[in-house]
Amino acid sequence: MTLRKLISRLRDTSGVAMTEFALGAPFLLMAGLWGAETANYALVNMKMSQLAIHLADNASRVGDTSTLQNRKVYESDINDVIYGAQLQAGSLDIYGRGRVMISSLQVEDGTDNQYIKWQRCRGAMEAGSSYGDEGDGLDGSMDGMGPAGAEVIAQTGDAVIFVELVYNYRPVVSDRFIGNREIRAIASFTVRDKRDLTQIYQRDPDSPDQVQTCSTFRGQAVLSSNGKLT
Repeated sequence: MTLRKLISRLRDTSGVAMTEFALGAPFLLMAGLWGAETANYALVNMKMSQLAIHLADNASRVGDTSTLQNRKVYESDINDVIYGAQLQAGSLDIYGRGRVMISSLQVEDGTDNQYIKWQRCRGAMEAGSSYGDEGDGLDGSMDGMGPAGAEVIAQTGDAVIFVELVYNYRPVVSDRFIGNREIRAIASFTVRDKRDLTQIYQRDPDSPDQVQTCSTFRGQAVLSSNGKLT
């Protein structure tokens, strides 16, 4: 081999692009996966926020329609709202990996005290409300429900449905990008029309609907053959 041919071979750059790609591919792949994980996390946050709004809106509308008396709310109405949330959540296991808390914020009769008249919860996640439990506020300690300085309040003779949703986000790619995180979303709506605020009723006391108490932790909701939630 002549010296000229040897020098020309040493100057051969035909494999430079492949070498650069091999060196840069891991970084490009990592950036792509990180972007996909971040986008999914943002999407789940948006879905949780929208679900909280739907829950509060639906719960503020329920009640037995009557022109002779204030609308009554039944346990079956609350159960319908809870089951509807599961359908709206779609592929997100809202009750297996999260928890929904629905509260009725009212004004105590004869006082100006904001208090939680009733509260219903569903979900296997052992998480409590950040803004109060059923019965809180009767001593006048509540300014309303919500973040400090931005609380929502109920008006005398009316009620506000306050929904708090907690969800355990699990990464779809790797926890090295975004690990397991707790997502919280809140929403509130004033009840529609005039409502009986004294209690939640049972349509058939002899065959009562399940009460979604906040002391129990149940997963996915199922409708039984007679249409009751279990």
